[in-house]
Amino acid sequence: MPSITFSEVAYTKLEDFIFGKAKKPVEGSNGMVIGGGTVYPEVNLTLPPMLISEETMPKVLAQYEEMIHGICAKAYELHSPGILIEIELLPPCTFNPEWGVQITKVVKGVMREYETKFGFKSLLRLTPVDVREGKTLTHMYRGEHWENVLKTFEGCAEAGADLLAIESIGGKQLHDEAVMNCDLPKALFSLGVVGCRDMAKLWDEIVRIADKHNCIPSGDTACGFANTSMVMAHKNFIPKVFAAIDRVMCAVRTIVAVERGAIGPDKDCGYEGVYLKAITGTPISMEGRSAVCAHSSHVGNIAACLADCWSNESVENVRLLGGMAPTVFTEELVYDCRLMNAAAARGFAAQLRDLHAESDRMYDPQAYVLDPAVVLKLSKEIVKGKSHLERTKIAASVTIEELRNGFNKGLVQLDSKELKYLDIFEKQLKSIPIDEAQFAKDIINSTTKEKFDPKKYDYNI
Repeated sequence: MPSITFSEVAYTKLEDFIFGKAKKPVEGSNGMVIGGGTVYPEVNLTLPPMLISEETMPKVLAQYEEMIHGICAKAYELHSPGILIEIELLPPCTFNPEWGVQITKVVKGVMREYETKFGFKSLLRLTPVDVREGKTLTHMYRGEHWENVLKTFEGCAEAGADLLAIESIGGKQLHDEAVMNCDLPKALFSLGVVGCRDMAKLWDEIVRIADKHNCIPSGDTACGFANTSMVMAHKNFIPKVFAAIDRVMCAVRTIVAVERGAIGPDKDCGYEGVYLKAITGTPISMEGRSAVCAHSSHVGNIAACLADCWSNESVENVRLLGGMAPTVFTEELVYDCRLMNAAAARGFAAQLRDLHAESDRMYDPQAYVLDPAVVLKLSKEIVKGKSHLERTKIAASVTIEELRNGFNKGLVQLDSKELKYLDIFEKQLKSIPIDEAQFAKDIINSTTKEKFDPKKYDYNI
């Protein structure tokens, strides 16, 4: 499949780089346009703790039906202009593709009912879990694990999914080791080489399936990579500057989906989506303060600066005082989006964007690298790279430089330990050989096959 190369950024003016508008908006089959001027709520829902089996599937389906009815009713009641629903299938429903298909049919059936009866528009994003891991995995691109992922995509697309997405994990075990040891070269290899190659193979198949069933290949996310770093940094297990550098490096990997044919919106938990929007012009889904049901972060407001869809990440179907949790978080998302859309209608989108940025930027380097001005600045440097590896290395280098500059200008707080780690990571980066083959040998020879087995990736050195 031909690949697109992005050699320049999509945005040259900061005033054009705002929430709700993308250079390349995406239109659904029902006329909803993502990135066309309206920020839409995207509700991500999941089951409460329960066993998923053949015997419990009726109860599973009843849970999904209850959730989607509550969400659609609340969004319609609050006059939302439309809504996205995301189903992140749990592992049993990808290992057993037919279960994922049944869930898709139930959820899409209710969504169609609300459109038919009330004219309330919605789009369904279906996200199979990437099950290509574990001791029983024989190969990343052959065998049961690979086939189940593709069968789930195929079946759910045929059952009515509007958008296809995934949180792919190629190279994740290698990256996990890099995070634990704050090993920037190993993280760079897992993302800029292994991850990018895996994304190309996987997204060629997803785009093929989407084209076959006339649905939208939306996007990927580095949730299993940079979000791991984010959580570790949040718990003070690793430096925050490592997580910030990792986030920007992940952008190169995530953009591969678009290079292979994805058109957006990308997935909510990929905070690196802001770089994807800057470089490719595709719309993005983001999450922040409304995602506290899933995890804590230091980017609750700044994540909204460039959002075309605004998500809660994922919420279980449990009862709160205000009602069932998916319905409650739908209301929260609708009100957030109302504010952004009202600001845009009054011509104040840039001002609200900047307030979102200023309220978070100072307090954490992970927030600082999401500031729209910083994003555009770094993106212009990243696209100068001629290969994925070179672009990932540039991403790391310019992020280190920008964090130092931001600290010196009083724009971001960094303690003495964090500043010292910037020096350490800069030295690690300089140690990487120019020759990619030699770099690959160095990393693979220092890594156990349990963390990265080149044969499972068809990777020859």
